[in-house]
Amino acid sequence: MFKIILSIAGYFYFGFFGAVFGYFIGGSIDRARDYGVGGVNPMSAGQRREVFHKTVFLLMGKLAKADGVITKDEIQHAEQVIKEMQLTTEHREQAIAQFKQGAAADFDITETLNQFMAVCGQTLNLRQVLLTYLVVMALADGKLDHVEQVLLEDIASRLGYSQATFQQMLEMILNQMHFASGQPQSSTKLADAYKALGVSEENTDQEIKRAYRKLMSQYHPDKLIGQGLPEDMIAVATEKAKEIQLAYDMIEQHRKK
Repeated sequence: MFKIILSIAGYFYFGFFGAVFGYFIGGSIDRARDYGVGGVNPMSAGQRREVFHKTVFLLMGKLAKADGVITKDEIQHAEQVIKEMQLTTEHREQAIAQFKQGAAADFDITETLNQFMAVCGQTLNLRQVLLTYLVVMALADGKLDHVEQVLLEDIASRLGYSQATFQQMLEMILNQMHFASGQPQSSTKLADAYKALGVSEENTDQEIKRAYRKLMSQYHPDKLIGQGLPEDMIAVATEKAKEIQLAYDMIEQHRKK
């Protein structure tokens, strides 16, 4: 209703561009009225959750088989991930079946990522979290094999990331993981904290705070759940937010000295 009223009012006062602006503002008001401020159509969110779940486990299986062999450690890691997610029995069975499907020699990621982009692709945060999730999975054994990196680069490209953007994101995730224990390790250098935020010592305090806030917004649990991220997959986003917070705190403390 509001998008029609405001588009008419916008056209009357400001012409064509006023009508377009009024339409989008009115649409936002309508969505807030129907689903709450910042809310999304629950049917759309439900579809996103289903597709996100499916995509993660299919691609996890693909990553595990990237070098041609699924090791016992990789199977144990997949089982541990499923356990930590506290999946329902139904979702657990689906996850195992999807992992096996993704690990099949003839599995092609094209259809899976096309569906993901069609349902979730307009939401940058979901693309970001999916790629982060897969990078964390690939690094579970402490290293990133060449074949895993090539596959991740291919996935990132299909998600709309340039190679340079993906490399920067990969470096940030690697450095964020230095803060994963809850407290920075003694061997962690200040340079790691800057890299974790994607900034450098040359950046101003304001620029660093802006980068920090942008990252925290991308991994904000409530926002991600509202956009369709399954609640049982929020753990990785929460951990990333903690790592980013620790990196920022280290930089802030250093700059106050």
